[in-house]
Amino acid sequence: MVDIVDAFVRGLEKPLVLWLISQRPRHGYELIKEIRRLTGQNLKPSVLYPLLYQLESDGFLAGEWVRKGRRELRRYCLTEKGKTLFVKVRGLFSNPIRRVIADLIGELER
Repeated sequence: MVDIVDAFVRGLEKPLVLWLISQRPRHGYELIKEIRRLTGQNLKPSVLYPLLYQLESDGFLAGEWVRKGRRELRRYCLTEKGKTLFVKVRGLFSNPIRRVIADLIGELER
């Protein structure tokens, strides 16, 4: 049986990735760690990297190779097109859905 929490978090992966990259440029492993910290759920590389590649291919992200110690990592940042997408996604989480989310997490007074 599919774990309902995992299924719910899977629906938030794309907005979370956009939000995290909007904060500052990040590489894939950093995104995996931060999503685990925020949600308590593991985002598999087999899910994250195709998403990053697709967002880059569609022009929403720009990736650049950076050296960290002996390793080279691909760090992603939002392009102008990606910033526009992020603003639209952020708008989806404004009222009235914001009230639904606040109620889900128990922040609404009844």
